[in-house]
Amino acid sequence: MPQEKHNPQRRSVFMGGTSLLAAPWLALAPAATASTPSPSPALVLRPRPLVFPRDHGTHNDTRTEWWYLTGHAQDAAGRAFGFQVTFFRSRVDGTHTLPGRLAARQLLFAHAAITDVQAGKLWHDQRIARWNGEPPAPGLPTERGVFASAQDTHVVLRDWSIQRQPNGAYATRIQSDQLRIDLHATPTQPLLLQGDNGFSRKGPDPAQASFYVTQPQLAVQGQLAFGLQRFQVQGTAWLDHEWSEALLHPDAVGWDWIGMNLFNGDSLTAFRLRRADGSALWAGGSWRSATASTASSFEPHQVKFTPLRHWISPRTRARYPVEWRIQTPDALYTVKAVIDPQELDSSASTGTVYWEGLSDLLDQQGQPVGRGYLEMTGYAQRLVL
Repeated sequence: MPQEKHNPQRRSVFMGGTSLLAAPWLALAPAATASTPSPSPALVLRPRPLVFPRDHGTHNDTRTEWWYLTGHAQDAAGRAFGFQVTFFRSRVDGTHTLPGRLAARQLLFAHAAITDVQAGKLWHDQRIARWNGEPPAPGLPTERGVFASAQDTHVVLRDWSIQRQPNGAYATRIQSDQLRIDLHATPTQPLLLQGDNGFSRKGPDPAQASFYVTQPQLAVQGQLAFGLQRFQVQGTAWLDHEWSEALLHPDAVGWDWIGMNLFNGDSLTAFRLRRADGSALWAGGSWRSATASTASSFEPHQVKFTPLRHWISPRTRARYPVEWRIQTPDALYTVKAVIDPQELDSSASTGTVYWEGLSDLLDQQGQPVGRGYLEMTGYAQRLVL
């Protein structure tokens, strides 16, 4: 069985520093500000209209946020790859003794990975940085800074970045000793609002919810590189932007999630929050046809994940279901990992170990109908956000 390329001793750590959509979304009340980082009382999620491009940017008053780009691509010879780039923001609560720009009010993290299907290997790296929650000082270059913009998607951790361009495309650049990702992902369809117009419940308590926006069916081109090999690629990607104050129920140890671009242009999301005994605490998702502007949301009882095959990590001994039968209101699907060893060790940044990898979507006849990413957390250890 191919082994994942992994260096547990490697630690890349940086310590530094307009249309209105008339749809009910969420507001946070009372609202914290970047200049008031003292411990926050319990925040209550409330509906509000979503404003673009501002809501593509960072929401520093919430506890957790991420911009998550995944996809599949191939070079001119047909060699297949998966790729994943995720930027995280986490609010730092507590009393800060340092004033102004010296105070670390936020932490920024990033994970990046390339799945080399032909070699059966996963290449990955990670970053972490402290951030004071403020934009760069006027006159300073932003290309090598540490910040997240509140105006639109633009997150920078030195030589790692993701930025939404004026035409709506996302440019991401990752440079490290392990790998390089330099991609442009251009929308071919409207934004997809998950849940109830963007309000995505994540548990039985209404407070366990998130803002959740997806950009499926992105057309991708650019370069992937690892070791001494470089590849010009084209493919299809999926981008999630999600932010929340309270995402996990106390009984949840992790989640299982899929984001699938179907070959006919449809889009499928399905997820479940999982208890320690493997039972579902909550579930949801959505389906949208290639020609629709809105998605059909799934109720918790309409989504069922049934594991079919497991893979045991030789490093962590975690037992991951790498093949699933997933029942949705849309159809019954099988999700199958393209290669098994796609476990990521992010202990040097977010402190978690999880499985996230390129996977195929099969219909009831076993025919491939899509490709995307499967994410499984809480198998090596309980997930803590």
